[in-house]
Amino acid sequence: MKRKKRIGVLTSGGDCPGLNPAIRAVTKTAIFCHDMEVVGIKDGFEGLIENRTKKLIWEDVSGILTLGGTILGTSNQANPFANGEEKKDVSKETLKNISSLDLDALVCIGGDGTLHIAHRFHQLGVPIVGIPKTIDNDVSATDYTIGFDSAVAVATEAIDNIHSTAESHHRVMILEVMGRYAGWLALYSGVAGGGDVIILPEFSFDIQKVCAELEKRSKLGKRFSLVVVSEGVKLGGTELVIKREVKGSTDPIRLGGVSYRIAEQIEEVCGLETRVIILGHLQRGGKPTDFDRILATQFGKHAVDLAVSGKFGYMTSIQGRNIISVPIQSGIASLKKVPMDFPLIEAARAVGTCFGD
Repeated sequence: MKRKKRIGVLTSGGDCPGLNPAIRAVTKTAIFCHDMEVVGIKDGFEGLIENRTKKLIWEDVSGILTLGGTILGTSNQANPFANGEEKKDVSKETLKNISSLDLDALVCIGGDGTLHIAHRFHQLGVPIVGIPKTIDNDVSATDYTIGFDSAVAVATEAIDNIHSTAESHHRVMILEVMGRYAGWLALYSGVAGGGDVIILPEFSFDIQKVCAELEKRSKLGKRFSLVVVSEGVKLGGTELVIKREVKGSTDPIRLGGVSYRIAEQIEEVCGLETRVIILGHLQRGGKPTDFDRILATQFGKHAVDLAVSGKFGYMTSIQGRNIISVPIQSGIASLKKVPMDFPLIEAARAVGTCFGD
């Protein structure tokens, strides 16, 4: 009998809502449309390094559309080219494991770090297709990544919920969101939640201008203010606030806590009582939004189509309303940051939002 074609799929890096819908779409499209076998790689590249896999069948992915996280597991500390605290290159052993799986294609679902690793394997001859996911939305060559919309929904709900306590106690409330070096999550949730001040990594902010806005609101009878801050904001335009470093991780720096420093500055400069809420990993949890379920389904289907047509070294992308493919290299060429002239920035300024610049 002729061997069935076989496709592998893994999720790597930080988890986020929408990974399971993508796994579901890859698996069902491969089985129903192309009569392929599907191999799930456990815990991302760690599963490739340690050769831990499982066959995926229809029953495995039935009912996971609404589930957050990933049924395959993930790891943000496994890098075959620099693995563990000693940064050991185990790529040759990993290539042998990939070869032993007899895959016709490998679909890698992940963010910037995952796609960098996937691109390197493609250069070594592995038939790779990428699917971009990250709550940071910082992958280039695509308007949106899986997980971003769900994280925006969580952050927006948090802003909605702190309105009442901010207003009751007449305080400045700072909500710190993730996003690393890009401000997409802070911008979208800040605008959606009605943030009075939004501080982004892309803009150098002046604490005097922030305080002037807060004092102006106070004089107008608005006795509370909401400030949305991205974790990657630099104090004084140069100083990142690093929470800790994780040895052996593909990106060891863990940001967090810049809001406490900004709160101190606000209280010192204008004397307004200020409180801080850091959402942290709440933004990665919960059910995927309808947008992420739809995007993941389209990306998963398109990824399999790319694999079947032999278009390797490409990743799925959404541009406007169109699902297309772009070279993985174009997606990782640079981090996608919020441009100064981005239309949502202009709209936010038009309704009175202050960016501290």
